[in-house]
Amino acid sequence: MLSHERVWAAIDALAARYSLSASGLARRAGLDSTAFNRSKRMSADGRPRWPSTESLAKIIEATGSTLDELFALIEGKPAADNDALPRQVSPVPLVGFAQAGAGGFFDDAGFPAGEGWDLIELPGRAPEGTYALGIQGDSMLPLYRHGDILIVDPNAPVHRGDRVVVKTAGGEVMAKVLEKQTTKAIALLSLNPEHENRTIPMTEVEWVARVIWASQ
Repeated sequence: MLSHERVWAAIDALAARYSLSASGLARRAGLDSTAFNRSKRMSADGRPRWPSTESLAKIIEATGSTLDELFALIEGKPAADNDALPRQVSPVPLVGFAQAGAGGFFDDAGFPAGEGWDLIELPGRAPEGTYALGIQGDSMLPLYRHGDILIVDPNAPVHRGDRVVVKTAGGEVMAKVLEKQTTKAIALLSLNPEHENRTIPMTEVEWVARVIWASQ
């Protein structure tokens, strides 16, 4: 039988296998960052709280692992057996913010154009069209620091509260939180309290892409 302790231990082990923390795994899977916190593993009255099958499915998809791999971790197979299981990685283009703001580096839909990009490997299977943006400077503190990497998916739908990267017709590239988007304008909340919020007419927006993950 499955035990509560082994299932949670397997989630921790899967996160470690793909160089993620438990909260990083949750974010990578599109879940709340606290979904796998140890405090969430027991209910207030002391009863064991189990992860949902939907959560398990999402972390398998996010890491590009398999159900067999997760079961192997739940069963506590020796490390040598686990290491023999395939680990999927996805190479994606790495773009600097300075490059992102320059003309000719992106197409009209917000995808990197051309060839010759530096590549980084992401754990798991990255959605088609995904790329990485390297943070430069301190304008995105305290959430993102110089040297952090944002993983951006231009195909992902964006909703209120999502972290997004926006490029303007003038070549400005910024990472903000989407407050509201209409056919006329997009309202963005600044990640750094020292930088003002922005409302930009849609006629001046080249593209908006959702941040799906960040390495920090």
